[in-house]
Amino acid sequence: MKKVLMLSSVASMIEQFNMRNLELLHSIGFSVDVACNFDKENTISLERIKRFKRDLDALSIKYYQVDFARNAFNLWQNKKSYKQLEKIFKQNVYEFVHCHSPIGGLWGRILACRYDTKAIYTAHGFHFYKGAPLINWLIYYPIERVMASCTDVLITINKEDYNRAKEFKAKKVEYVPGVGVAVEKFANHTVDKEAIRKALSVPADAFVLLSVGELNKNKNHQVIIRALAKLNNNNAHYIIAGRGALENEIKALTTSLKVEKQVHLLGYRTDIADLYKMSDVFCFPSKREGLSVALMEAMASGLPCIVSDIRGNTDLAENGKGAYMVKPTDIDGFSEKIKKLLDDADLRNEFGLINTNTVKRFESRHVMMYMKKIYEDRII
Repeated sequence: MKKVLMLSSVASMIEQFNMRNLELLHSIGFSVDVACNFDKENTISLERIKRFKRDLDALSIKYYQVDFARNAFNLWQNKKSYKQLEKIFKQNVYEFVHCHSPIGGLWGRILACRYDTKAIYTAHGFHFYKGAPLINWLIYYPIERVMASCTDVLITINKEDYNRAKEFKAKKVEYVPGVGVAVEKFANHTVDKEAIRKALSVPADAFVLLSVGELNKNKNHQVIIRALAKLNNNNAHYIIAGRGALENEIKALTTSLKVEKQVHLLGYRTDIADLYKMSDVFCFPSKREGLSVALMEAMASGLPCIVSDIRGNTDLAENGKGAYMVKPTDIDGFSEKIKKLLDDADLRNEFGLINTNTVKRFESRHVMMYMKKIYEDRII
């Protein structure tokens, strides 16, 4: 049986976004190994990591711990992870390797070249993009351009990245619309809204804004908190599902703006579908995205959205049709759009219906058709 290696810097990247690919590879007759960092820098809980390993065991997938760092400048850790990954390549003969994340993609493709192994690389949003900091262009752009020559299939998940990647020298560049979303699962999900709000200490009649994402600079939750403060409406509440290094900083901001009773930091959650259904508006102010799963889930759940006007988000929604698009730093813009949706229930319903219909183009089964074709036509 032919063997494949799926690798990423962190286990959460594979568990959250690639389980369907693992199942697909398994279903078309490949033996699959996984290499990633299970121990550190993951965005999911320790219990979920344990469950992920059990899921891999159930699929007869062998997995390896590789001490990848998420920071490209952690030279010692990156050298260590390269040696660990090299050992895996020496011990196995792979038909191809499917790489994810910048560092995983770099080491995976270098070793694939060394060991005459075909390489697929999925770019989940290049770090260089329109409006990106100059340092991103200076570091990541030349690396990706050079490494494209070691790539049999370069997969991009938004149109901006696809158009840029076509300038590179990968053997094949493909556009795949993200990792997909189970539209019916979120659209048909039902909850006791009042009970959930009560459990979260949110008033039953509150106007609830929701964001889902790690508490880091890129997710930019602070701009919604500042917009909420400008709104000056005690009945508006902001819920954030996610954990991260900026938790204390965000708490301090809510206190300084006197909205600490209106902002709810939930930490890591496993009931995201419930949270979508008990909320009124989804807010997504990220500075950078590839093609957001959270935004797709919110759209499938029928939520109107207020999102940053960035690559990826513009692939999913159109300004004024299901979502309002606002510059990531525009606090006044976010506050104005929140108020507009708060004041108009009919508009919220209209936006929600548009989103439920629009997101069907990104249904999981469509994405799996793309991936099956790539795995079979380009590799086998």
